[in-house]
Amino acid sequence: QVQLMESGGGSVQSGGSLRLSCKISGYSPTNRCLGWFRQAPGKERTGIAILETTGSETYAQSIKGRFTISRDDATHTLYLEMNNLQPEDTASYYCAAAIVQIPSWLLLKDVQYKYWGSGTQVTVSS
Repeated sequence: QVQLMESGGGSVQSGGSLRLSCKISGYSPTNRCLGWFRQAPGKERTGIAILETTGSETYAQSIKGRFTISRDDATHTLYLEMNNLQPEDTASYYCAAAIVQIPSWLLLKDVQYKYWGSGTQVTVSS
């Protein structure tokens, strides 16, 4: 059983930075993909950054160049470094893990991921 717990959310002004962390327990090399998703009020949950076991990174166009996903295998922690935050980045952020290989065109689809954290809120004010 894989369990994930996010931390690091908060409130920042436009242009600010935050680093989200996701502590993973029950981590297994069979976890194919780890990723970050977000859900704004009244909107669907969407994938924004995915890290495959190969080291390949996939980003949503909306955050490309501003956010970076990384992981520390020694501490079983997934990170999301977020820079130049904008009000439209306001959302609940979730980390997720998949145990099956996901085709590249489906990496950002939440239905592909089996395990989820409970989320952390990020609020960006203008």
